[in-house]
Amino acid sequence: MSGQVRLRDVVPADLEEFFAQEHDPEAVQRSNFPPREREAFMTHWATKVLGDPTVFVQAVTVDGELAGNAVAWWDEGRRFIGYWLGRQHWGRGIGTRALALFLEREKARPLYADPFVGNTGSVRLLEKHGFRRTETVRYGEHEHIMLVLDENPT
Repeated sequence: MSGQVRLRDVVPADLEEFFAQEHDPEAVQRSNFPPREREAFMTHWATKVLGDPTVFVQAVTVDGELAGNAVAWWDEGRRFIGYWLGRQHWGRGIGTRALALFLEREKARPLYADPFVGNTGSVRLLEKHGFRRTETVRYGEHEHIMLVLDENPT
């Protein structure tokens, strides 16, 4: 394996792998994101991700193998990004390369991300790419860090 990271358009067959990745117990714990039931997951992807022309989503591959996804969407007038990699791809620099490729294609700035405060790997990854911490936000009882990538990072 060469570790070649690439982005490509998401195809319907990718959704089964994304569903499995969302249900990985360690990923659930790190992201503090409750996994959806199959029907809710598939409906969300069909309507809110693939069915929304304002959403930009890419599959992440490593040596041609599906590794995860990266997505940008609008929420209350702000452009957000998120990403998800299968656990076997963590800690190998794949997220760093995938996010760099994604940020070359996603041109909207400012760009926001709000990882769970305990997801230190994700926070470090975003900061490595120029995102800066702006505030702590709460979603219910859960604390998240709001980060922003400005037009002209300093």
